[in-house]
Amino acid sequence: ITPMLVPITRTKFEQLIPILATGSQYKYCWGKWSDFLQRVIISIAAIALIYAFLRFLSPDDVEWQAPIPMVIGGLYWWWIPIVLASRRNWETRQFPYSGFWRGEVLDIYVTDKLVSEKETVDNKGNLVVIEDIETRLNLELGDETGFSTEISVPWKKAYKSIAPGQMVEMLVMSYRPDLSSFAKVSDVYLPDLNFWLSDYPCLRRDAFMEIGQQIDDDYY
Repeated sequence: ITPMLVPITRTKFEQLIPILATGSQYKYCWGKWSDFLQRVIISIAAIALIYAFLRFLSPDDVEWQAPIPMVIGGLYWWWIPIVLASRRNWETRQFPYSGFWRGEVLDIYVTDKLVSEKETVDNKGNLVVIEDIETRLNLELGDETGFSTEISVPWKKAYKSIAPGQMVEMLVMSYRPDLSSFAKVSDVYLPDLNFWLSDYPCLRRDAFMEIGQQIDDDYY
């Protein structure tokens, strides 16, 4: 595999990292069923607080003042994932320089990560600690120039097909114009397997694959 690091323009970078949340980013920030229920509770509480506050300020005019803020507060469960994902995108867009990087998988290993602990009492009255353990896949990526980095993602059965030596591609971000050091890396694409590795889908993946194809056309 020929290592490759190609700077990309600011325009292309901003195409890859959108301002507003994409569908996959919204889905990621939507979270689990418990996260949704928590947001619904917050939405209901927001409606009650907004109505009570407006009624306190203007008891006679609350009927026409309340609808808009109450609708905004009541839809908290829906719009907060957009805000969370868009904020992450904004933070990523602060890096001034970026590039398309191609390397390979150097090493693979699996670890268990403690996500949370919960204390409860069993039938005999004994204190029991329940641990939520998440199995994660860890990959060391690098190239012949000596660059290497590691990524960690939740384990999936499909990842069994990943092997050292397979090609990987990703977007790298830096504070240096020459990209001599990386401050952040994106989702990782494995062309041989045609799937992605990421904890959070920060890229517009269709646009990234188009850029990779354009670079191949220019170089080869």
